[in-house]
Amino acid sequence: MSSIKTYPVVLSIAGSDSSGGAGIQADLKTLSALGVYCATAITALTAQNTLGVHAQLAVAPQMVSDQIKAVIHDLHPLCIKIGMLSNADIVDAVAQTLDGCSVPIILDPVVVSTSGHRLLSLDAVELLKQRLLPMSTLLTPNIPEMEALSGMSLSSLDDKLRAARSLFDFGVEAILLKGGHEDGDTKCDILFTRTESGLQHKIFEAKTIATRNTHGTGCTLSSAIAAYIARGSDLHEAVALAKEYVTEAILSGSRVRLGEGFGPVNHGFNPKPMMIYDVE
Repeated sequence: MSSIKTYPVVLSIAGSDSSGGAGIQADLKTLSALGVYCATAITALTAQNTLGVHAQLAVAPQMVSDQIKAVIHDLHPLCIKIGMLSNADIVDAVAQTLDGCSVPIILDPVVVSTSGHRLLSLDAVELLKQRLLPMSTLLTPNIPEMEALSGMSLSSLDDKLRAARSLFDFGVEAILLKGGHEDGDTKCDILFTRTESGLQHKIFEAKTIATRNTHGTGCTLSSAIAAYIARGSDLHEAVALAKEYVTEAILSGSRVRLGEGFGPVNHGFNPKPMMIYDVE
């Protein structure tokens, strides 16, 4: 008698990007490219392209909750990624629905789009800190998002350490501060973790790639981390592997012209076959 097999599943809770470069669409592409099955709970619809976000419509909080419950109760995801949440009511609905969740949660605090459009209301930012940070395994803010969450200006490593400490007070287990907005020949992401001896940090460096095609890089990175965790990696290995994937995705799509603004990365530059394993 043959054994029962299944796929590693990741649930993405995020908004829809009509241009396909970010949000749910980027998550689906990333997770599929890394051999992981992606289930979704859509929080908002956006009308956007490479030039910017033209309109957005939040999904009813109860519908967001119902999507999450439907996936969790049947597909049993090994990791959950949270992206765009739009407003405080959706933040509250997600927090209530995931209360007591036992799988790793990757929280990408999508506050502002690449083109500068606000995607999370101001009142939702504080609620996200109070309700979702305590249940999150990893927070993945970029520099503007870290400043919005901490209320601090980040111009030095000491500033970043202080900001990280302030967010650890809410209960998050680790923080990956993305350095894509900074100038220079290299981009540095910093992984902050808490240990018995205090706050530790590890720097991940990558050469700066000259391209406008950076739409959806934050969504892609957080989804890649979730993918590698679902495949069995620990947090440090998952971050390192996800960083490599995103760097190659940017590089392989750096000379492609799609749209007139910030184009997408090449998610499918080297797709992995779907991972299949025996159910115990």
